[in-house]
Amino acid sequence: MKSIFPEVITKLPEAGLGIEGLRIFISHSDTHEVWFLETDVLLDYPPHAHVAQWSTVVNGNIEVTMNGERKLLHKGDQYYLPEGVEHSVKMSAGYAEV
Repeated sequence: MKSIFPEVITKLPEAGLGIEGLRIFISHSDTHEVWFLETDVLLDYPPHAHVAQWSTVVNGNIEVTMNGERKLLHKGDQYYLPEGVEHSVKMSAGYAEV
């Protein structure tokens, strides 16, 4: 898969989530992580929760469902997921976010 991200990003360590078609490059510090996520396939990720997340859509679109509300986000849009809040996502093929 050819990355939308430049080489300085694709040389970062990858998260090994084991999801075919999904790549996540991670910049890590003692206080936070920055994830550079991209997929070349349609991904429909089931409900889950994790630490707080703030993301900006870099390419494609994502459908985020949280608290029964569904939002379709496009390139340039931002979204925030509070810590521990269950949500699901559907990412288009070619989707990327930071």
